[in-house]
Amino acid sequence: MSNIQKGKYGENLAKEFLIKQGLKIIETNYKYSKYGEIDIIALDKNTLCFIEVKTRTNNNFGSGLEAITKDKLIKITSCIQKYIQDTKIKFKSYRIDAISIELKNLKPEFTYIKNIGAD
Repeated sequence: MSNIQKGKYGENLAKEFLIKQGLKIIETNYKYSKYGEIDIIALDKNTLCFIEVKTRTNNNFGSGLEAITKDKLIKITSCIQKYIQDTKIKFKSYRIDAISIELKNLKPEFTYIKNIGAD
């Protein structure tokens, strides 16, 4: 499985996981120019969630969550600002979440952290 295939597979697993958690998927793979992409945009009650998904088959190069660096958060924040500016729907609150998926054995293991962008 290539890294692109693994990433898409992980994003599909993440969407299923989030729906089971009660979130409503709004959009996936929102791209903003050179700044990057937001993997999943979802609604958790009245909060708009921008979710970064990291999928790993092993931790040889660190966990998925460790791959979300300060620089990555800055890029995500730039994409969020563009999305909020362009969307017709206005939300009172938003947050950045992360899902790390480890593809060990046959059953994926999820780590879901809400509000990773908070200081």
